[in-house]
Amino acid sequence: MMRFHVEPRDVPAHAAARRLGLTAEEFDQVADRLYRRGFPRPDPDTNRFDLDAIDQWRRLRNGPLFGLAPAAAAKNASDVVGDRVRTMRRGVP
Repeated sequence: MMRFHVEPRDVPAHAAARRLGLTAEEFDQVADRLYRRGFPRPDPDTNRFDLDAIDQWRRLRNGPLFGLAPAAAAKNASDVVGDRVRTMRRGVP
């Protein structure tokens, strides 16, 4: 029987901390600040962290260096419609 080594992508907090170069204790101390900055939260069912999401978050911190830009913030639909109506009234296509 052939066996394959599987590298888990969802990992416990201590492994997520290691990905950031922190100890588990250091991660616990800064976790709330990281979450406020958009750090990916653990899965609500497994309480595991997605390493790919962590890596992407880290890349986005320095997005221009990686040719990335943060996702655009969602716009309020009423603002968008209002802008379009004002543009149409001015006769601009």
